[in-house]
Amino acid sequence: MQNRDCKFFPCHDGIKEEDFNCLFCFCPIYFYENCGGNFELMENGYKDCSNCKIPHTREGYDYIIDKIDKIMEK
Repeated sequence: MQNRDCKFFPCHDGIKEEDFNCLFCFCPIYFYENCGGNFELMENGYKDCSNCKIPHTREGYDYIIDKIDKIMEK
């Protein structure tokens, strides 16, 4: 699923345009400390997820759903 009309498309480098997935424009596991993504913690305590590609890859959907399922089991 892609939103080619988005002014930020593609918002992350390093993903083939045909594989880019916009389903999770905002990552649903952002607020989990152990999300597993490639993020940096900024001085203000917020995550900078600019280097994380998980939500925008073909495999990202399954990864995120699996992570949510594991979190909900606790």
